Amino acid sequence: MARTASTTIQSLGSLLKSARDIMRKDKGLNGDLDRLPLLTWIMFLKFLDDLELQREGEAQLAGKPFKPAIEAPYRWRDWAAQADGITGDELLAFINNEETTRPDGTRGQGLFRYLRSLSGTGGDDRREVIAAVFQGVDNRMKSGYLLRDVINKIGAIHFTASDEVHTLGALYESMLREMRDAAGDSGEFYTPRPVVRFMVAVTDPRLGETVLDPGSGTGGFLVEAYNHLASQVKTVADRKILQEQSLFGCEPKPLPYLLCQMNLLLHGLDAPQIDPGNALRHKLTDIGERERVDVILTNPPFGGEEERGIQGNFPDDKQTAETALLFLQLIMRKLRRQGGKARAAVVVPNGTLFGDGVCARIKEELLTGFNLHTIVRLPNGVFAPYTGIPTNILFFDRSGPTREVWYYEQPLPQGRKNYTKTAPVQFEEFAPCMEWWQKREENAFAWKVPASELLANNCNLDRKNPQAKKDIAHLPPEEIAAGILDKERRIMEIVENIQRLLMEGAR
Repeated sequence: MARTASTTIQSLGSLLKSARDIMRKDKGLNGDLDRLPLLTWIMFLKFLDDLELQREGEAQLAGKPFKPAIEAPYRWRDWAAQADGITGDELLAFINNEETTRPDGTRGQGLFRYLRSLSGTGGDDRREVIAAVFQGVDNRMKSGYLLRDVINKIGAIHFTASDEVHTLGALYESMLREMRDAAGDSGEFYTPRPVVRFMVAVTDPRLGETVLDPGSGTGGFLVEAYNHLASQVKTVADRKILQEQSLFGCEPKPLPYLLCQMNLLLHGLDAPQIDPGNALRHKLTDIGERERVDVILTNPPFGGEEERGIQGNFPDDKQTAETALLFLQLIMRKLRRQGGKARAAVVVPNGTLFGDGVCARIKEELLTGFNLHTIVRLPNGVFAPYTGIPTNILFFDRSGPTREVWYYEQPLPQGRKNYTKTAPVQFEEFAPCMEWWQKREENAFAWKVPASELLANNCNLDRKNPQAKKDIAHLPPEEIAAGILDKERRIMEIVENIQRLLMEGAR
């Protein structure tokens, strides 16, 4: 078989830009929040067909039978591969309709209905993945002719070449950033990759452990955990463990769910195990040891409010509408008890550190039932421009109650006042913290506080760096202004917490 010429990131970027320019002409699409998922499901089907062709060839060489996940005439090669194939209303009918005339001239289910009806057999859960992905997918393009033009552009990508998959993976990261930009206005915030890499590196998942992200988003934590575990694979048995028993996620929103599946498939996970339901939908007390995991890495949604039915899944004295606090309780419950090695790294807003009431009761459980060994205080602007809320990373494990909490204040690079969209945080900036992690000593950025002191102070974890006290009279004006703005933000968070508590009390 002739080897197709490799696609450079520049030519691939140009190809996808052309596809998006075509989509801009269609009356059914409105912005990147419509265009990116459509582009993704088209790429998803092309990628699956290329993968199936590769596996079919491998099976033939090995003299083994091969059962495709998608049967004819619904494979990409059957309806999309020919540039002069079905188009216009015929194409729209094949994709959208419940029943239609298929490309081979027979009557049967439309493409989406067929894909949603797939079910796994004989231990092959790839079909389940495909069905779950397309439950939340629709085609909003109105012109079948423009849709054919987009399909032809995607058809020029050849996923069978490993270097092209790598190239597309790099480009896909930029697409996710664009999706994140488009979604920022609707309250979706995604964790910068350097922060994810840092959390995975210091948590250090080991092959054979189970890793969960209960708020997967587009899969950033799971992709990084996959890469971390893949470097530990030495045998065929190791690869089976990585592929089938290691990574789990949960993402209820259709767009991030689709992007998460595509992201994980592109990076090498054959059949991602992502639950499309709300991770908070189960009663907390029903979660037993069998449902628990070894490692949890996540940036759960914060600032949102959950309905009464979800709140009822939590203990009476710890019910709240605040999503971040419900997720924190779920994470604590989901950590495996046996062995004491289960651990979590969780991004939380500043309000979680100083919150009282329900928040304080949750933190009391965290301090007395878990070892909250480290809080990394992230500098302002890490999540810029999507939110200015200061954030922290909680690191805790099952090794016993907390004796002391180490704080590490991650500094801004020298000469910088904040991060921006064009000058974001870099992974290399975490190197000093990672070096300190193994040999802990107090320094200009690190200090520790006894758990007894925190418990005696209503579990207020919002502790300032004792080494950072400065005479305000000698501070530059811009630093004073930044401090005032930070205090105003904190005051607003307290006011919002008070308003939320008053609203809960009034219900």
